[in-house]
Amino acid sequence: MTIRVLVCDDQALIRMGFATIIDAQPDLEVVGECGDGRAAIDLAGRLRPDVVVMDVRMPVLDGIEATRQLAGAGVADPVKVLVVTTFNLDEYVYEALRAGASGFLLKDAPPAQLLHGIRTVASGAALLAPEVTRQLVGRYAARIRPADSAPPGGALTPRELEVLRLIANGLSNSEIAATLVISQETVKTYVSRILTKLDLRDRVQAVVYAYRRGLVT
Repeated sequence: MTIRVLVCDDQALIRMGFATIIDAQPDLEVVGECGDGRAAIDLAGRLRPDVVVMDVRMPVLDGIEATRQLAGAGVADPVKVLVVTTFNLDEYVYEALRAGASGFLLKDAPPAQLLHGIRTVASGAALLAPEVTRQLVGRYAARIRPADSAPPGGALTPRELEVLRLIANGLSNSEIAATLVISQETVKTYVSRILTKLDLRDRVQAVVYAYRRGLVT
């Protein structure tokens, strides 16, 4: 099936570049382009794309609030959002992840990473760049406090807590498997259990949860 993509960025050259890269793929199709968050919400409602590639800082409505309205908690029919940003906007990226984005990429990532990111998010998985996860999320952990008094990770077994901490530190499934000396299939099972027990949508939410609960520093 063709993955339908909406590209939202206030810089026309970047939109054009993304669209050219995406449309060159047989399994991807750009169904719309826009330059601000309000237009992204309107177009997403009409076009129902599988993935919205979303910039962060834009006029009219920024990408964080647009992401919250498209994919945030309580949205009846959420749309998957892949945030793209420059490295010095990492605080905005963190806020976008909290708003419901399924992943993020840096704007200077090679085209292959953009395409991989779109396909990953469209499949229902989360896209976290391990090389920047700790720096992006960890930098703001100090101001992320638990929303309630529930014990951190109380529903999880000690092994599941260990896996959650490794996820939050940016490790991939293969890296977690090597660290714990278990198979990747076993890691996948643990990840699935963690998401189910904590009622989390994906690995992005798992990372945010871990930092909010003080499970990692």
